[in-house]
Amino acid sequence: MSELIEVLTKDGTYSLRSEFFQENFHSSLGALEETKIKFTNPSHLKRFKGKSLNVLDICFGLGYNSASLLNELIKQESYLNLYALEIDKKPLEYSLRSKSFLKLWVPKVQEIFESLYRNDYFEDQFFKCGVLWGDAREEINTIPSGIKFDLIYLDGFSPQKCPHVWTLEFLSKVTEKLNPRGYLITYSSSAAVRKTLRNLGLEIFNIKPLFNDKTCWSKGTIAIAKFEKNNLKSNFNFEKLSIMEEEHLLTKASIPYRDRDLNSSKDDIIKKRLDEQLFSNLGSSKEWRKKWGMTKSASKG
Repeated sequence: MSELIEVLTKDGTYSLRSEFFQENFHSSLGALEETKIKFTNPSHLKRFKGKSLNVLDICFGLGYNSASLLNELIKQESYLNLYALEIDKKPLEYSLRSKSFLKLWVPKVQEIFESLYRNDYFEDQFFKCGVLWGDAREEINTIPSGIKFDLIYLDGFSPQKCPHVWTLEFLSKVTEKLNPRGYLITYSSSAAVRKTLRNLGLEIFNIKPLFNDKTCWSKGTIAIAKFEKNNLKSNFNFEKLSIMEEEHLLTKASIPYRDRDLNSSKDDIIKKRLDEQLFSNLGSSKEWRKKWGMTKSASKG
């Protein structure tokens, strides 16, 4: 699909940069670190020990999120039904050629990934895994309607770079496939994404950063349809949105991305949103950042 450039991140693991999207697949702080902090740890996989779960990995990419998931589930002998959506096969090809990537996981992960690359599918007594190659907006319709997911990972390029998977219409399809007590997990703390998910009936939580820092106030978002507030424990990796974050959802930044027929180009989606923001009476995100003493980069995502 596009030229991919190898990138060494600060935790010593490798990622890629897409010249087409002009964005890295992972934070420069670390591909593995980002996967664990933003996806694996908030999934609370121990609750599935010895049990079965359905997982949807949107924008599979290099496979870090699914590899980390599989690695943990193999250790605790859980049963998994995994669907992955991805438009480009080249990142998975890179992962399978990378010894540094493969050595991060137990050997069975490599076996599964090789089968996904060759056959688009893997199955044994514990796991059923498949990749649907193509535009996620189309491929999501091929998932059987009766399947509800306990975990949905949404890990596309940022909304400004790849708005196609962050629109109201696409997220509506995604949330329809979420188990009522399932977790939709994304690295994004975008006001547009959070407000859209809330308007679709989900409760929104912030993935906690490891330390308090106004330049890094969030590691992402978890959205849940039915969550018992009494179950929100202090040792969870997520928490209710702060006042600052709630006010973010009252700015023009919260205006959704729209793609009515799920076939619009990036430029059309971005332009429609800019036009809507232009005529909106909501406050500006610039004033929001100024009030809370943040740089623009602090609210990226």
